[in-house]
Amino acid sequence: MNDLLRQTIKANRSGQLAALPSVCSAHPMVLEASMGLASALGRPLIVEATSNQVNQFGGYTGMRPADFVTFVKGIAAVSNFATANLVFGGDHLGPQVWRAALAGEAMAKAETLVADYVRAGFTKIHLDCSEGCQGEPAQVDDATSANRAAKLAAICEKTAADPTKLSYMVGTEVPPPGGAHGDGETVTPTAPAAAEATLKAHFDAFDKAGIPEAKTRIVALVVQPGVEFSPTEVHHLPTGGNAALRAMLDPYPGLCFEAHSTDYQHPSAYPALAEMGFAIHKVGPALTHAYRQALYALDTARADLAPDSPHLPDVMERLMLANPAHWQSHYHGDAVVQQKLRHTGLADRIRYYWAQPDAIEAVEALMKFVDKHTTNLAPYFGAETAVRAAALQASGQPLAKAYVMAEIQQALVPYFISEGANG
Repeated sequence: MNDLLRQTIKANRSGQLAALPSVCSAHPMVLEASMGLASALGRPLIVEATSNQVNQFGGYTGMRPADFVTFVKGIAAVSNFATANLVFGGDHLGPQVWRAALAGEAMAKAETLVADYVRAGFTKIHLDCSEGCQGEPAQVDDATSANRAAKLAAICEKTAADPTKLSYMVGTEVPPPGGAHGDGETVTPTAPAAAEATLKAHFDAFDKAGIPEAKTRIVALVVQPGVEFSPTEVHHLPTGGNAALRAMLDPYPGLCFEAHSTDYQHPSAYPALAEMGFAIHKVGPALTHAYRQALYALDTARADLAPDSPHLPDVMERLMLANPAHWQSHYHGDAVVQQKLRHTGLADRIRYYWAQPDAIEAVEALMKFVDKHTTNLAPYFGAETAVRAAALQASGQPLAKAYVMAEIQQALVPYFISEGANG
């Protein structure tokens, strides 16, 4: 329900240590683990789909917006997670997927995109028209981006059965969807003046588009707090907070910040972000990275028992080499370095290959072998994961799946901050 989001923002702005994790993933195990953890903690959860992941043409998942909602609700049922505690978010909704075309053509497809998202039940809408189309700069100016965003917001308003249930996120000082900065780059926090200029540009554009009432539904501004990750390094949240950026929110009591690329941060970063006014913390690759780590640990356990057994990394390497489109432009260096990054890089480009039939078959075979031949996986995992896995086993999960889910939950649990999290 969308009021969960607004309640969290209200609590954050009133000085409480309040924020929601926003899981941006279509991996069924990641979603099941995330909702299982949220259910156990009695906490709400945002689940997001990006425009390249889910769109009217299927995206890279093959799912349209209504398909994704059905898919997630099915996992919620398995996880005993009440859909009343679930917020559906659409991320980077705009012309990006079709930016190789002229702006008019790309925007026409973006209009269908946002209408389909709203019609399917998404209520958290990130309007992102920052990237240029054919013949335009890579990043367009604030006015152009805001005017296009307002045009899409007008479509959302018209499509929604009850527009008051919609919440808009604006601002785009984040990497392109699914991307990350290169190694060695500097990450500069958003300047307060730039954040306010972006917000005011959207307010003006909404007025010009004839939807002034929709300005009240702009509840979050996506800005850069200084967190990021590349294939090999993490840019951790700068110490000392950012009082000037936080003060930019003061005239806007219903507004918060949204943080992207919060993956791999120290646990202390999440309450610190909440104190800075960031009430929404996006995460995705860190969770599929944990999934991969867990599977490779299971593979090591299998190899110790059956040295001549097939190796999951070999299967994944073959799939990634056969179709390098998902990783080739992200990983650089010699052949040895690229091979390592394909499997362990923080950008986690391997996540695009888990849904392939050969990968699914290999993972299922691995987990079946482990369940049949192993009784103790604790030596292959960290102590906290082993404790969490034991609890999941006690609740009925098979051994291998319990450890995979536990590893994912260990990556997500710091996001569920609460009062006292800094103490």
